[in-house]
Amino acid sequence: MLLRTGIVGATGYTGSELLRLLARHPQATIHVVTSRSEEGRSVSDLFPNLRGQIELSFSNPDTKALRECDVVFFATPNGTAMQEVAQFLDAGIKVIDLSADFRLKDPVTWSRWYGQDHAAPELLERAVYGLPEINREQIKTADLVANPGCYPTAVTLSLLPVIEQGLVDPDRIIVDAKSGVSGAGRKAAIDMLFSETGESFRAYAASGHRHHPEIIQVLNSVGESPVSMTFVPHLVPMVRGIHVTAYVWLNDKADVQALYESRYQDEPFVDVMPAGSHPETRSVRGSNQCRIALHQPHDNILVILAVIDNLVKGAAGQAIQNMNLISDFSEDSGLDLSPLLP
Repeated sequence: MLLRTGIVGATGYTGSELLRLLARHPQATIHVVTSRSEEGRSVSDLFPNLRGQIELSFSNPDTKALRECDVVFFATPNGTAMQEVAQFLDAGIKVIDLSADFRLKDPVTWSRWYGQDHAAPELLERAVYGLPEINREQIKTADLVANPGCYPTAVTLSLLPVIEQGLVDPDRIIVDAKSGVSGAGRKAAIDMLFSETGESFRAYAASGHRHHPEIIQVLNSVGESPVSMTFVPHLVPMVRGIHVTAYVWLNDKADVQALYESRYQDEPFVDVMPAGSHPETRSVRGSNQCRIALHQPHDNILVILAVIDNLVKGAAGQAIQNMNLISDFSEDSGLDLSPLLP
């Protein structure tokens, strides 16, 4: 019997990726898709790439069909899932939230970065942070999974091995990250128009990005010492992709290439490239892969390069990876995707 899935708020880029990936999943079916603004409209009318693959129409979020699901995904704006998740958990339905509502454990910190009081602080400890490369066993038994942000996924995977081993100065970590325009979501905004982003390149949130506390929380949970990190994101004129360049100062000699290869050798979606490689965002486009390469311009300085597709490994693909884990499916089920070139 196929796993019945529901998607709340499936009209954005993340929701459309969930639809695309779930439509071909061999062990799951899309039971219901909701949207207040598009209620009654066929999915393939809004997303013509899904014509012939999904025959559903969008339903109102109040539909009883959501209570018939085994797993419900929330692909909603921040602040929505935290008001609705409890009813599904009480009904024995597992929830995977792709927003930021359950990523941070401290409700005060969450409120400071997201500008509103948290509506379900009692669920924050219950939520399992959905980065399989760290929390695989906890995810398997979770009923509420907080899907990581796109930047935190790429940054954490790039730094994880050296942080776990205590090989870097925790007070000297610099992360320069770049994202395609789809990371801002599917919305009308002047600064996201093609004529505003094309042939341009800029930093944003340099004084503090809301993904910063999420990254720090995760790194502190795996390292020996609290970390201090300078994190600056940039917007580049492409649709998909994140490129992270992380600079760390080593406090001991180590074969970092061997360390990364050993740490990720059993990870189905992390590819440690040969030393000195330069991964490209297009090499992961449309896939759930994270590619990592290492450089040592000086004995005590390590430069880590990492690329992901922000909509797949950074969002929908990782959510399905988590669904596979909590459903006892093969972790790569429905995610055996070759990247798109050119």
